[in-house]
Amino acid sequence: MNYEELIASDIRLMILRTLAEDADYSHNEVILREVLVMFGHKISQDKLRSELAWLSEQGLVKTEEISGLVVAKLTARGADVSSGAAQCPGVKRPRPEA
Repeated sequence: MNYEELIASDIRLMILRTLAEDADYSHNEVILREVLVMFGHKISQDKLRSELAWLSEQGLVKTEEISGLVVAKLTARGADVSSGAAQCPGVKRPRPEA
């Protein structure tokens, strides 16, 4: 795994975990970008949309555009991957809880 793949896999896991913590399992792209910045990933809107599209292709999230913003909602498979109950190549596996 090269550096870019490592970073992308961590960004994808952070997106899934952020969605998993929400009561409705969803957030818009603005909130997701702010959370990613908090965890050291300053990415463009275009990059975030690309990652959300990739996660959608894998069946981990569903996305829709509302008033020009992309909103992502976690799927059951995405919840399993975010918790470590399932694995998806291209998404970093979460570390076990301490």
